[in-house]
Amino acid sequence: MSFVTHDVTNQPPPLADHDLWAWNRPLRDALAHHLPEHETARLAAMGVEFGRADMLEHARLANVHPPRLKTHDRFGHRIDQVEFHPSYHALMASALRHGLHGAPWAKGPGAHVERAAAFMLFTELEPSVLCPVSMSYAVTPALRANAGITQAWMPKIVASDYDPRFVPFDRKSAVTLGMGMTEKQGGSDVRSNTTRAERDGADAWGERYRITGHKWFFSAPMCDAHLVLAQASGGLSCFFVPRILPDGSVNALRVQRLKDKLGNHANASSEVEFHDAIGWRVGDEGRGVPQILAMGALTRLDCALGTAGLMRAGLTLALHHTAHRSAFGRRLVEQPLMKNVLADLALESEAATALALRVAVTIDRTEHPGHPEREHEAVLRRVLTPIAKFWICKRGSAFGQEAMECLGGNGYVEEHGEGVMARIYREMPLNSIWEGAANIMALDLLRALRSADAAPALERELAAARGIHPGFDRLAAALPARIDGVTDEIAARALARDVALLMQASLLARHAPRAVAEAFCRARLAQGSDVFGTLPADLPFDALIERARGR
Repeated sequence: MSFVTHDVTNQPPPLADHDLWAWNRPLRDALAHHLPEHETARLAAMGVEFGRADMLEHARLANVHPPRLKTHDRFGHRIDQVEFHPSYHALMASALRHGLHGAPWAKGPGAHVERAAAFMLFTELEPSVLCPVSMSYAVTPALRANAGITQAWMPKIVASDYDPRFVPFDRKSAVTLGMGMTEKQGGSDVRSNTTRAERDGADAWGERYRITGHKWFFSAPMCDAHLVLAQASGGLSCFFVPRILPDGSVNALRVQRLKDKLGNHANASSEVEFHDAIGWRVGDEGRGVPQILAMGALTRLDCALGTAGLMRAGLTLALHHTAHRSAFGRRLVEQPLMKNVLADLALESEAATALALRVAVTIDRTEHPGHPEREHEAVLRRVLTPIAKFWICKRGSAFGQEAMECLGGNGYVEEHGEGVMARIYREMPLNSIWEGAANIMALDLLRALRSADAAPALERELAAARGIHPGFDRLAAALPARIDGVTDEIAARALARDVALLMQASLLARHAPRAVAEAFCRARLAQGSDVFGTLPADLPFDALIERARGR
């Protein structure tokens, strides 16, 4: 009697050629709430493209063939260039073509919200190439302080035809931009930075300086220019440092090495030195921190959006696997405990999407002077950005681990980049660390609460969910006193968490079925959420799971 040992059974088919937009009903409902008249055909097309098998293969290849640093050419000339796999460039071209970079700044109302939805969809495909894309989006508010550079560079910043060539910016169809703040002695304490800037005259781009020093983390060094912090005679200041100078010569920026990171493998993160590099001041001397933080606030939004997108990607993989895998005589998705886990992950994913998109709405409404709610939205923009960055990104790692566990050992396997869940798991901690880790966000929230009329703005936002659950009402009622008396740093994380949960509940009450909002309140406000999969037994698990499938 023969016995075949290598028949493959009870394994799910590959997840490919799936429509990310059609499957993501929570995102569709949230966008319809905020932009009820908005045409979604572009997002629908993106959902198809970003879920295609060939795009997924580009994501795999960009990660298994990471960037390589070439400091010198074969003749010994210093070149400081980063070489990428063709799939990286294919992904970048797609991201720029769909306007995930600076394009919204050249469009009308709603563009920032649509871009946020597209950013989340693209993150499900591949997150790490989005670092330079995100920085290119975020640079505009900071650059406004230098009219000459803005006039020269903005047409290329908002252009959608990706151009990877290392040539002067005026010969390129589009450019990407980055930033450099972190130094090895300071980390988030940028005021201790030692990089120096000495005045070197002036020209059409404003006050020109020579910059000498180093940056410990300098992501996307192949960008066409970076905003850099350095100490000038008047204090820490912000400078625009192009890779290639207007005369066509290469600026004196030396890429020392690329960082060997846990994840984020498709993106080049580097350590660099400046040797009398030329930079132009952006804003006043001594105002570098607030100047570059105008950029950092927008990249913090993208950290929240990116984590929400990763959550959705992990949830989709978990739903796909459990729908096809059987154990103990039933599909995994039919097992009671697995239903509880999947429904809980679905709640978390939808709440993250809702909060991240709401921050994007504040950007959109405050960037258009004629919006009737601009003042209210400005307060929310300042308060909700650190809250969303803190809470969504902090929840991401736990979410990634639980989603991976739904796949069992299969989820832990890399398999030459085909193990997408493993890639998601490695990527999750990054958004929590970059652009200010959790403690920095908590401190930033305290500053926002002290400088803005936050309590009335939040109370107005939370009104939609009044009466939905006693736990919500109790926590919301106590919030104004906590905000008015906030002075103690030790309680800042707890306050950020509670405001995030209240905001998520309120948003779900506005644009999700009532059962979803009620389930969230019971799971997060009444019961707490130390472990996924501990939802009350009488919640509508099947309905929550089906909604997560887009139905």
